[in-house]
Amino acid sequence: MINSRDINDLHPLVKSRCQGFIAECKRQGIEVIITSTYRDNAYQATLYAQGRTAPGKVVTNARPGQSFHNYQLAFDFVPIVNGKADYKNLKTFERCGAIAEQCGLEWAGRWVKFKELVHCQFTDGLTITDLQDGKKLA
Repeated sequence: MINSRDINDLHPLVKSRCQGFIAECKRQGIEVIITSTYRDNAYQATLYAQGRTAPGKVVTNARPGQSFHNYQLAFDFVPIVNGKADYKNLKTFERCGAIAEQCGLEWAGRWVKFKELVHCQFTDGLTITDLQDGKKLA
């Protein structure tokens, strides 16, 4: 199973935006770490099972092959405060989300259904169906 944290595992266009996001966060005094980039289908299946057939809370609605992570077009991040991951500071996530959007990324903190404060993606208009049909980001 693969759940990469390496931005080199992102599509080059997404990697470039991710690098810009990290740099701008740093410029604004926010340290972030990337917690997930590319995920293979086996790892996605494990995440999907969580809160359903495996212990824990539901963390994704995406089955294997239905996440932009599976196509190297998404990453998850967390702000670091006083040396520790801070998943609870909504204001910091909102600042990070605005930075992500300035970098040309879609921030899932704006989603109406299943908000994901930690998730950013760049799809250039491609849908999961497009990707499943073999279309690729330029």
